[in-house]
Amino acid sequence: MRPAPLLFLLLAGWAVLGALVLSAHAPASAWWSAAAGLAALALLDALWLRRRPTPEVQRQLPDALPVGHRREVELRIVATRRQRLDVFDLHPVGWPVEGLPRTVRVKPGEATSLRYRLTAAARGLAGFPGTQLRLHSPLRLWTQSRIAGTPRQVRVYPDFAPLARLALLSAEQASRLVGAHVRRRRGEGTDFQQMREYRVGDSLRRIDWKATARARKLVSREYQEERNQQLLLVVDTGRRMLASEGGLSHFDHALNAALVVAWLGLRQGDAVGLMAAGGAARWVPPRRGMGALDALLRASYDLQPEAVATDYLALAAELASRQPRRALVMLATNVRDEDSEELLAAVRLLQRRHLVCVASLREQVLDATLDATEVADLDAAVTLGATAHYLRQRAAANDALRRNGVMALDVAPADLPAALVERYLAVKRDGLL
Repeated sequence: MRPAPLLFLLLAGWAVLGALVLSAHAPASAWWSAAAGLAALALLDALWLRRRPTPEVQRQLPDALPVGHRREVELRIVATRRQRLDVFDLHPVGWPVEGLPRTVRVKPGEATSLRYRLTAAARGLAGFPGTQLRLHSPLRLWTQSRIAGTPRQVRVYPDFAPLARLALLSAEQASRLVGAHVRRRRGEGTDFQQMREYRVGDSLRRIDWKATARARKLVSREYQEERNQQLLLVVDTGRRMLASEGGLSHFDHALNAALVVAWLGLRQGDAVGLMAAGGAARWVPPRRGMGALDALLRASYDLQPEAVATDYLALAAELASRQPRRALVMLATNVRDEDSEELLAAVRLLQRRHLVCVASLREQVLDATLDATEVADLDAAVTLGATAHYLRQRAAANDALRRNGVMALDVAPADLPAALVERYLAVKRDGLL
C-alpha cells in the first residue's frame, strides 16, 4: 500500500499549519487536532482499502498467436463496488503493446471491458502471470497494487498468417503469390487427371483411341504430377542460423519458408515431414493431409537456434535411418566454405536414396557492402576486398554441391519461400523424384 498524492498534499498543509504555530499565528491545539484528524482519516481509509475485495479479471486471448503480428486482447473486469482502477496486463517482457496502462471506472456487478493490442515478439511458450490492478481508497489517500486473474500460457507459432491467405487460393495461384515462377507442362505427368479434346502439339501417345472413336474427334489423356510422394524439410538449428535480418533470425526465415512449402506439398497430395538438427532437434515423420500442418506447427513453434556447430554428417546419418523411403530432402542452412567438405560428404550419403536440395541463406548485408562501399581509404578497401573474397568462397562451395548433382540455392532470406516453392514444383513437374 502506498500513499496517494492527496495524502501528501494534506501532509503538506499540516506542515504549513505547524509553521504557523511556530510563528504564533495559530494555536498549538489546532496543529494537534489536525494531526489526530488526519491520522484517523488515513488509518480508516487504509482499513477500507485493505478490506475491499479484489475485482475479478478474465483475459480473452487465443491459445496460439503468430509471431510478428498484432493481436487484440480483451480484459473483462467485474467488481463488487463502484471504484476506479488503473489496469496493466502483465504480458511477456519485450512484446510491443498499445493501449496500456488504462484507467477504468467499474460499476458493481457489471462487467467492464477494455481492449489493448500486443505483438508477439518471439516464438515459443509465453506466459501472462496475471493482471496488475491499482486500487484507490475511498478517500483517495492510498493506493494498493494487486494481481488479479489466473496465470496463462500461450503458444507463439511461426507466422502462419500467410498460410491462412494461401488456403483460399489454388496451389498454382498460391505458388505465384509467394513469388515462384510456375512453368506448366501439360500432359507430361505420371498420374491420370482427365480427358480433354486433342490440341495441336499433344503427343500421339496421349491420344485415347477408344474415347476418340466414341466422340468421333481426337481425345487426349491429360496427366498431372505424381502424388503421394515424400517431402522432408530439414532446418538447421545451429549457430549459422543465429544471424538476423528484417527483424527475424535466419532460422525464423527458414522455418516460415519451410511451412509455406509444407502447405503446398500437402495441397499437392504429398506426405510432408520436418526435421530440425544442429542444435535443438525435432522429428516429424512425413504425413499426408492438411492436418499434418498442425503437427508441424506444434512441433516447431518453440524451436530456437543454438550457438553450436552443426554436424552435417550426423544429421545425414540420422535422417537416413529415420527416412527409409525415397524423398525430396530440402535442407535450409547457411553454407560456408569451411563446412563445404563435411556438407558434401553428408549430401553424398543422402543421395544414395534421396533427392537433395540445399538452400543457403545469404546475408543481404554482404551484397549491400559491395554496392555501397566507396574505396576512399585503406579501411574501405579492406572491407570491400574481404567481402568479395568471402562471397567467392561461398559461391565455390555452392558450385561444388552443384557439380555433385545437388540442387543448390543461394538466396536472400526474403526470397527463400519463392525459391523453395519453385524448386519443389520443378521437381514435381520433371518427375525427378
